[in-house]
Amino acid sequence: MKKKWYEDDDYVNIVADLLDQPEVMELDNFVHHYYSTRLRHSLDVSYRSYLMAKKFHLNEVAAARAGLLHDMFYYNRKEADFKQEGGHSYVHPRIALRNAERVTELTPKEKDIIVKHMWGATKSFPRYKESYVVTLADKYSAIHDVAAPLYHKTKKKLTRKAPVTHHHSQKVKKVQTAS
Repeated sequence: MKKKWYEDDDYVNIVADLLDQPEVMELDNFVHHYYSTRLRHSLDVSYRSYLMAKKFHLNEVAAARAGLLHDMFYYNRKEADFKQEGGHSYVHPRIALRNAERVTELTPKEKDIIVKHMWGATKSFPRYKESYVVTLADKYSAIHDVAAPLYHKTKKKLTRKAPVTHHHSQKVKKVQTAS
C-alpha cells in the first residue's frame, strides 16, 4: 500500500461517520495481535479490503465499513473463556456484529462480512465475494501485525551479534553494485 488510509479522501468519506463514533475509537485501547491496537488493525483490514474490492470491481463501501467493524469487541481475548460457546474465533464475530449494529445500520452484505470474517477458523462459508476479501485482508493484517515487529527485533539482534568482517563487506559491496 503506497498511500496511507487517511490520505485517501474517497476511503475516508466512506468510514468518516464510523470514526466519529466513540465506540469505534475505543478499540484503540485494546492491544491486538501483540504489537498493534484493535483500531489500527481494523483500519488496516478496512483499507486493504477497500483497495482490493475496488480493484476487483466489488462493493468497496461494504468492504471498507465492515472491515472497520469486524473486530468490534471490548475484552482481552487472552482472558476470555468461550470454550463452551465454540471459542473466541466463533464468538467474537457475533459480538462484533451486535456492537456494530448499535453504532450504524448494516446491510445484509456487511453483516455477512463481519460474522464470517473468521472463515477458515470457523465452518460457515461467506456468502459474498466481499466477505472473502475482508477475510483475506484480516489474515494478511494479522500476520503482518505479528511478523513485522518480530522481523525488526530479530534483524536488530542479528546485526548486533554478527560483526561484519572484511570478507563479508566485500560480498555486500558486490551485491550492492549488482543491484
